[in-house]
Amino acid sequence: KLSINAFDYNCHLDLIKLLRQEGELVKLRRARQKMSELFPLTEEIWLDWLKDEIKMASESSEREKVYELFERAVKDYICPEIWLEYAQYSIGGIGQEGGIEKVRSIFERALTAVGLHVTKGTALWEAYREFENAILETAQPAPGSVPSPEQQQMLCSQLEKIHTLFRRQLGIPLLDMEASYAEYEEWSEDPIPETVIKTYKKALQQLEKCKPYEEALLGAETPKLAEYQAYIDFEMKAGDPARIQLIYERALAENCLVPDLWARYNQYLDRQLRVKELVLSAHDRAVRNCPWTVGLWIRYLLAMERHRVDHGTISEMFEKALNAGFIQATDYVEIWQAYLDYLRRRVDFTQDSSKELEELRSAFARAVEYLKQEVEERFSESGDPSCTIMQNWARVEARLCNNMQKARELWDNIMTKGNAKYANMWLEYYNLERAHGDTQHCRKALHRAVQCTSDYPEHVCEVLLTLERIEGTLEDWDAAVQKTENRLARVNEQRAKAAEKEAALAKQEEEKAEQRKQARAEKKAFKKAKKNRIGDKRKADDDDEGEWGQEEEQPSKRHKGDGDGVLEEHMEVETGLFGRSGPEKPDHPANQKEKASTSRKDIPKVLHDSSKDNVTVFVSNLSYNMADPEVKLKELFESCGEVAEIRPVFSNKGTFRGYCYVEFKEEKAALQALGLDRKVVEGRPMFVSPCVDKNKNPDFKVFRYSTTLEKHKLFISGLPFSCTKEELEDVCKAHGNVKDIRLVTNRAGKPKGLAYVEYENEAQASQAVLKMDGLTVKEHVIKVAISNPPLRKLPDKPEAGRASQFAVPRQVYGARGKGRTQLSMMPRALQRQSNPVAKAENGMVQNSPATSSESPEAPKKMSNADFAKMLLKK
Repeated sequence: KLSINAFDYNCHLDLIKLLRQEGELVKLRRARQKMSELFPLTEEIWLDWLKDEIKMASESSEREKVYELFERAVKDYICPEIWLEYAQYSIGGIGQEGGIEKVRSIFERALTAVGLHVTKGTALWEAYREFENAILETAQPAPGSVPSPEQQQMLCSQLEKIHTLFRRQLGIPLLDMEASYAEYEEWSEDPIPETVIKTYKKALQQLEKCKPYEEALLGAETPKLAEYQAYIDFEMKAGDPARIQLIYERALAENCLVPDLWARYNQYLDRQLRVKELVLSAHDRAVRNCPWTVGLWIRYLLAMERHRVDHGTISEMFEKALNAGFIQATDYVEIWQAYLDYLRRRVDFTQDSSKELEELRSAFARAVEYLKQEVEERFSESGDPSCTIMQNWARVEARLCNNMQKARELWDNIMTKGNAKYANMWLEYYNLERAHGDTQHCRKALHRAVQCTSDYPEHVCEVLLTLERIEGTLEDWDAAVQKTENRLARVNEQRAKAAEKEAALAKQEEEKAEQRKQARAEKKAFKKAKKNRIGDKRKADDDDEGEWGQEEEQPSKRHKGDGDGVLEEHMEVETGLFGRSGPEKPDHPANQKEKASTSRKDIPKVLHDSSKDNVTVFVSNLSYNMADPEVKLKELFESCGEVAEIRPVFSNKGTFRGYCYVEFKEEKAALQALGLDRKVVEGRPMFVSPCVDKNKNPDFKVFRYSTTLEKHKLFISGLPFSCTKEELEDVCKAHGNVKDIRLVTNRAGKPKGLAYVEYENEAQASQAVLKMDGLTVKEHVIKVAISNPPLRKLPDKPEAGRASQFAVPRQVYGARGKGRTQLSMMPRALQRQSNPVAKAENGMVQNSPATSSESPEAPKKMSNADFAKMLLKK
């Protein structure tokens, strides 16, 4: 497996485990070595490796190899156990030359690294003191002998070392500080100085502040990222660099695969500590832990340049980055751009030619080829569709090398890669020519742009006309005007065809949807008819029983439909004539809910008075479950003025239908109430519109936004649903003064990923389109265009004079169109033309006797026998 994928971390672990079980020490050492070259090793892996090597190290040469292994181990992570093991192992070599000083040096490095560790630092301090106490024992004179001055001096020096260790430890907030203080009191023959007591109490106070964070870490489950971040924020406020570094290292030891944590740590080291060895070590460990994160590699290259690492080392690190296995094609573009920026900063452009300049040009050429060959082959895309690397190369050649000819060659190559249809690409090239080229090439570029641009041809046409207005001759102006007019005419024609095609597709979709609705309605009607047939059969059986048994009075049934419909009125009349009434239902709990739901049927229907339209607003899109809509809406609209009446609309079952009429005392209040449109009420945006009779004003539209071309307004699609108005404004205001932003939502108030952004003028909107189209917002690539909604489809108007004799009058539907259950109940025979036009043999039309003798306004009446004959013929 490792021969196929050397970066399989778990496979390395499995191989090491198996080799250790089998006792294959040589192969085991080789496997560990290979893994450590690719990955930083955890504390457990290092301790197992060190213990195995310590067992085999008997000679001094082998001990040196163990020392080297310890040095590698302490660089991967800050681990107190490894430092403690290192110090204790070094004590075993105390008999060698300089052994004591070497042990002290390792202990001091360990204290610097982990001596501030609140929970594990105490063990290291105690081990250091035990070592010094052991040396003190060897320095004591034999009983009964008088120590020499040299012995006495060495004894005092050793005692002072132990005093110093106690005092240093007591000045640091560590767990079990009280026990260390008691041990010092017992050990010291002299009273503890006031300065030591003062620093000890201060450390105790600091320990109390740290305890909640340490307890949170002890109680949390791995990886404890949130708890560590809170601890880091606490230490950042305190501002002690050593403590901040330690808590970051502790967090990274348990969250070594979190790139953001490495990035924050490296940023702190780069900006605050700025210690070369520390900074570069942290960056190196970051890219070894998270090699797939391009941002960490870029920061590493910048840190190496910042600390003046030699060019060869930086180039070698860049080659490692290319082999790191990034997960996106754009990552390779970013790392190449970072390296090219570094090479550009090395060049002295005051010289016409230099080794660094040739290296930069060679790197640009290699980057283009690398993206074309390596990246496209792996990801099926270059990652650089707009050719930003080639654009930067062209800028370097034009601005810094005064080589405009090379820049033009590069831009010609850019345009042949599919970028000639984008206006922003042509304008980038035009600006470069404007700054470092000549007017002739500017004109040539704009003429090509007018011919090729397909996204915003109006913009490049405007730039061409502006150029000719300032610098061109009359002939140039005439040529530009003719070219732009011809181009825009073709563009408008293409757009019209595209709109027609889109409308045709939309019509097809509507027809399919209508067919699906009709199929569902027919299926539902079929099921209902089948159910009714079963019910009729049962009813017939019941009628038979009633005929032979005791006759019972049946309660009158309410037909479905409007509560004040004709059928219902007819039944009420029959009930009054014959004196029939159904038996009263007992006041059963099951019937109480039914009574409550039908209680509103008894409320007389209040018709809307159209003469009060000026003081009335129509409120819709309310929640059907709204309790007491009169009370709720009165509270909302009283802020606009005195409310005269609120008329909610209920269904036949007595449930609220989600809309109502609100009538005010004054017209001013009604106008002010329109400002509450789209206000969220019980989780839904409330629609407030003027009260207009659509039968009298069929062309009235409640839609309050413009549906025509608005050049100062943008339409943005592809936004993440979580994007807020403020976040979008932060993105848009960089390109001009934003006047208004409207996020499009559905009827329930949920975002649809669309927005309209209004700028002060057309120039700002046009600039924003060029800069923002294709921008990534929260990992979503957005599309930006000038606001130009498609034309709304108007219903076809019937032509006068073509009404058939039996034509069905045009049905006027509501705002939502024809409902699913609004089926036409007229027989198909009547929907056909009753008097078809007869053709004579010679093609002339002949009038039938019926049509010639009878007026169209008075059709012949058909009896039941006529209907029967007609159906039998069919």
